[in-house]
This record gives sequence, structure tokens and C-alpha cells, in this order.
Amino acid sequence: MSALLSVTCAVPAAGAVLTAALPAGSTEGRRRATKAVALGVSAVALVLAAVAAARFDPHGARYQLTESYSWIRSFGITFSLGVDGIGAVLALLTAVLVPVVMLASWHDADPAPTDPAPANPEAASEAAGFESRRRTQGFFALILAVEAMVLVSFYATDVFVFYVFFEAMLIPMYFLIGGFGDRAGGPDSARQRSYAAVKFLLYNLLGGLVMLAAVIGLYVAAQDQGVGTFDLQALTSAIADGRLQLGGTAEKALFLGFFFAFAVKAPLWPLHTWLPNAMGESTAGTAVLITAVVDKVGTFAMLRFCLGLFPDASKTFAPALLVLSLVGIVYGALLAIGQKDIKRLVAYASISHFGFIIMGIFAMTSQGQSGATLYMVNHGISTAAWMLVAGFLISRRGSRLIADYGGVQKVAPVLAGTFLIGGLATLSLPGLAPFVSEFLVLVGTFTRYPVIGIIATFGIVLAALYALLLYQRTMTGPVKEGVRSIPDLRVRELAVVAPLVALTILLGVYPKPLTDLVNPSVDATLSQVHRTDPAPAHPVTASSGGEQK
Repeated sequence: MSALLSVTCAVPAAGAVLTAALPAGSTEGRRRATKAVALGVSAVALVLAAVAAARFDPHGARYQLTESYSWIRSFGITFSLGVDGIGAVLALLTAVLVPVVMLASWHDADPAPTDPAPANPEAASEAAGFESRRRTQGFFALILAVEAMVLVSFYATDVFVFYVFFEAMLIPMYFLIGGFGDRAGGPDSARQRSYAAVKFLLYNLLGGLVMLAAVIGLYVAAQDQGVGTFDLQALTSAIADGRLQLGGTAEKALFLGFFFAFAVKAPLWPLHTWLPNAMGESTAGTAVLITAVVDKVGTFAMLRFCLGLFPDASKTFAPALLVLSLVGIVYGALLAIGQKDIKRLVAYASISHFGFIIMGIFAMTSQGQSGATLYMVNHGISTAAWMLVAGFLISRRGSRLIADYGGVQKVAPVLAGTFLIGGLATLSLPGLAPFVSEFLVLVGTFTRYPVIGIIATFGIVLAALYALLLYQRTMTGPVKEGVRSIPDLRVRELAVVAPLVALTILLGVYPKPLTDLVNPSVDATLSQVHRTDPAPAHPVTASSGGEQK
């Protein structure tokens, strides 16, 4: 039994504890040492996640590198981990983005330039010095804690273990949103940040409580039929061979309990309202963690748990969920067009993108689900690039309002260029990574639900509007007074953006490494719900010498 997955999850967890326990100090040197330790831990986690993805054999078993440790024997709960192709690529995405977020957030937890420094730091009181000494340790420790919990969620093959970490990641995220907010938020930022953090926590806790009831219901139903376990593989196997029959009404209720929690996390319209507040009031790095990492757990869980455990209910509710995802695509894009705040624009754009992801999942075609999985990865990379460059811009100008910008490309051309690439990726320009995934989702949806597929293409037009209008209003035109002194990207910031831009281009022209990992898992998921791709309406017939056979 390999221990690779548990070690991969344990490294950032141990790193969080180590970072939080580092000797307190208010000097720049000690803050730099704390950041270096956290960044080093995230680099080790990246290497381990990459090894796990490399060791996954697409032609092998559905779940590989499996581990199982007894936890609560009386309820059949084991700490079980295993990776399939979908989990492997999303865990790798997480491990790639965390060090990028740390580099981008290098100074986000430092004392603000306007904060008064004590004349004699050594003699400062414990209460006055606590904030400056512990703020950096806390910020980077929370990021590592989120990474550890997200990795366990992608690797967990026990329903109860997944639920525990699915909920536990809310705690560090709550403190990241509420305790380390955007300094460009204005005089009312502390109150707005507190409101956003509480709203995030309450929405997701409500979803988690509904899921907990469904988890208990699933266990009771399984135990009554002699399958008293939370092990995902055992449950899906019992469902497939008929040993576990949940029944129509019960299966639908349990499906809705799981799906509700995942839809809140995703987020799916109309359960999305916490996201613009959370992203708007967070630092740019925390906003990336929310939309590019944590929210992906919701869409991933729809594939692994909703379709795997409740195949009949998934097919029953698929048309309704496709309509909701379609509303989310159009609604999110329209609200993005009307935004005055840069970060809230990116948040509403993400709501539109999550609509595409959920549409691909419940179209239940191989193209749709492969596209949805690629979309999770590509959206994470491209939105991270767009948001982080936006964060660099906001930190320079001190404002999130679009109206405060203009002519940035004349004074900071590299910043403007990378911002343009992020925007073009967001509108799925051919040659950039999101195009491949969006194309697959639309093709996969059209083959089974042509009307929904046609309407969804309208979201591409709207994406072009909000992305290009944002660029035009902030980067082109005459240079506004507050923009004249904005410096271009620095070396550290280039180190943040360069790998994201490179991945966006690479996966746009050569997505095969990801599709090779993902496709076998997609095929296994479709077989669980007894779905095959629709046959072509006009089959192609073999011909020879110009004559049809």
C-alpha cells in the first residue's frame, strides 16, 4: 500500500502548523523567513502531487495509489484515499496555484505602509505587537491549511472523510476572507469584509448541514441492506450489482442533499450570492483560492459523488440542472458587464464559467464531462492570471473602481499585456486553454440537448463584451492622473504571471496530457449512470471509388 497520497496531504498540513509556530517577530527579516518556509512547503507539495499524477496509469484501475486506515470501526469509517484521473489533475492544479498565490501575496499580510511603527519594537507591549508579529505567520499558515484540506477532498474515497474536509476547509477560508482583506476596499472595508466572511460561512455551512443529513441517510439505507459502510468504491459497486437499491424517492432526496451542498460551493445560480462579496473583499490571492481552488471541490464532487452514488436521480434531474446552469451562464455574464468594481466583475465572470462546467457534467456525454473537467483546470489557471494581475494593478492605484483607471498600457505595458492575455483566455479565444474546454462542453451539450447548447453559445458573446470592455476602460485611452506613476510588473510579479500565461498557451495548443488522464475516468463515470454518447443523426458510411457501401 502506497503512502504517497497521505504524505502529499500531510506536508501542507504539517507546514501550516510549522508556519504558525515559527518564532514571533515584527522585523522584515523574520517575516521573510516565515514566507520562505511556507513557500518551500508548498513547493514540496507540488512535487508530490506531480509525482502522484505521473504515477497514475490511465489504462489501469479506476482508483490508484489507494490507502486505507481504520478510523471509526463501528460505523465502517476508514481514512481511505485513492486517485482517479479527474482527482489527479485537480490536485495538481491546487498544488500549482498555491505557491503562485503565495508569491503574489508576498506583502499582503505585512503591516500597511500607513501603520504606525513603534519607536522601540523590543519594548512594545504584547497586545500592541501581536498583530505585527503574528499576522504573517497566520496568513501563510491558513493558505497551507486550505491546501491540505482541498487535497484530501480530491483524494478521499470515503464519503464521511470527504464530508469532514469539505466542511473543515471553510474555517481557514473564513479567516482569510475576514481577517486579511483588500486594503483598497475603502473606509468601510472592515465591516464589508466581516459581512462577506460571515455570508460565505453561513451559506456553505447550510449546504454542509443538508449534506450531513444526506450522508447519514445514505449510511442508514446502506446498512439496512447489509452494506454498512462509507467506502465510495464499496457503495458504487453495491449499487451497480443491485445489492444496494435506494429506491426512487429516497435516491432523489439523497441526491438533492448532496447536490445542494456542492451547488453552494460551486457556486450555481441562485446559490451564488456569497461569491461576489467574498472575492470583492478578499486579497487577490485569497480570491484566487476561492474561485480557482475551493470552488472546484463542489464541481468535482458532483462528478464523483452525485453521479456515482445516485445515477438514476442524476438522470432525472439533469434537464432541470442544465437549465439552472444556462441561467448562471447568461446571468453571470450580464452582471459582469454592468460591474464598476474590477474584482466583482471577475467574480461574476466566474459564476458564468461555473455554469459551463456544471452544464458539461450533466449533459452526460463524454465530450461534455471531459470538457467540464478541463474547464475546471483551465478556468483555475486563466482566472488566477487575470485576478492576480488585477490585484497588482489595484495595489498600485489603491482603488478597485474601473472608472479610476485609463491608459495603463502607456505607463505599464507588460502589466497591460498580461492582463489582456488573462482577459482573452476568459473569453475563450482559440489557441488559449479555456477554448478547448468550452468547445467540448458546448459540443457535448449540443449532441444531447441542442436547444440548450445553442443558447449557451450566447455566453461566449457576453464574455467578449465584459472582458474587452474592461480592458478598454482600464488600459487604453488617455492616461488618468492617478495612473501616471504606476510602475510596471516587478521580477516577483513576473515570476507569478509567467507560468500561468505559459500554461494557458501550452494547454490551449496541446491539451493531450490532461485528456489522456481524464478520459478514462469520464468513461467510468458515464458507465455508472448507464449513459453513452448519442448516435449521430446521420451516420457516416464507408465508401470506395466514390460509391457508398
